[in-house]
Amino acid sequence: MRVVVTGAAGFIGRALVDRLAQRGVDVVALVRDPSTASYLAQPRVTLEASDLTDPAALERHFAATDGVIHAAGSYRVGIAHAERPRMLDANLGTTERVLDAAMAAGTRRIVYVSTANVFGDTGGRVVDETYRRDPATKAGRFVSWYDETKYRAHQAAEQRIAGGAPVVIVMPGQVYGPNDHSAASAQLEMAFHGRLRFVVFPRAGLAWVHVEDLVEGIVAALIRGRIGQSYVLAGAPLRMGESMAIAAGAGGHKPPRVTLPTTALRLLAALQRRGLRLANAPEDLAEAISAGDNVTYWASHARATRELGFDPRPLARGVADTWGAPGPAPGPAPGPTGARGRLKTD
Repeated sequence: MRVVVTGAAGFIGRALVDRLAQRGVDVVALVRDPSTASYLAQPRVTLEASDLTDPAALERHFAATDGVIHAAGSYRVGIAHAERPRMLDANLGTTERVLDAAMAAGTRRIVYVSTANVFGDTGGRVVDETYRRDPATKAGRFVSWYDETKYRAHQAAEQRIAGGAPVVIVMPGQVYGPNDHSAASAQLEMAFHGRLRFVVFPRAGLAWVHVEDLVEGIVAALIRGRIGQSYVLAGAPLRMGESMAIAAGAGGHKPPRVTLPTTALRLLAALQRRGLRLANAPEDLAEAISAGDNVTYWASHARATRELGFDPRPLARGVADTWGAPGPAPGPAPGPTGARGRLKTD
């Protein structure tokens, strides 16, 4: 089997390339600069340069392949307005070009890595793949530019499915694990090691998924996902404060007692709009507040479990697996294959 992975040098792409190669798949890893992605080098992996801007070049990359996994994209919240066109192209433009080129090349199966974020703020509900938000309403409003660009990219994938494209969509929750440099993962790591002094947006609702479990689900979607179907690949719904308490407990520490008041953040955001420079803060703090203050991104993985064997490990186990366990590690609950976070894709 020969599979092309876009975004191969990224957090999810890196884990995905490793997993495919371990399964004996010949992987073509598309990266901007192969000389800076030597960590991907291993048997069965071929690095090829691509910035995903040239449709004809993409079609050549996809020729004679069994599958394409489009994992490239840009994930940041609170970016400056000047950076919005770049993110729009990274999330929407590349998705359109990659899917169209894969179709033109006659690729038999295409997996598009979307996000559970496309559901928007679920208002404390755990939704499934049938849920549709209405961006024209207050409840369905876009909470960030990332949210809007990924929503539009998801729509682009669905439009191509309607036109007969052999696309399967996967929708990850909040991904964490080795090699992740996101602010969310950083908070988990600090809480696990007892260094997190305060919690930001304690009422934010996330559905954490360990990157190794996520890529198992992506591979399963490639092999036996139903064409035209979407699959949520996310863990249990948790509030941020609860998540930090779980991470701290997994490391043998007490959870942080202090939360950063959102009113203080709003004041800082107002001052930022007036020109105040804030060290170690998003360039648009107001957008970060919009995306984090009591917003829930909760979705059920029931369909993925039923059809793909997806079995995400609990957060306590995941943080211990990622950052080591100085204290007693939480015991795993056996999954369908007898090991948490593993699934049979043969």
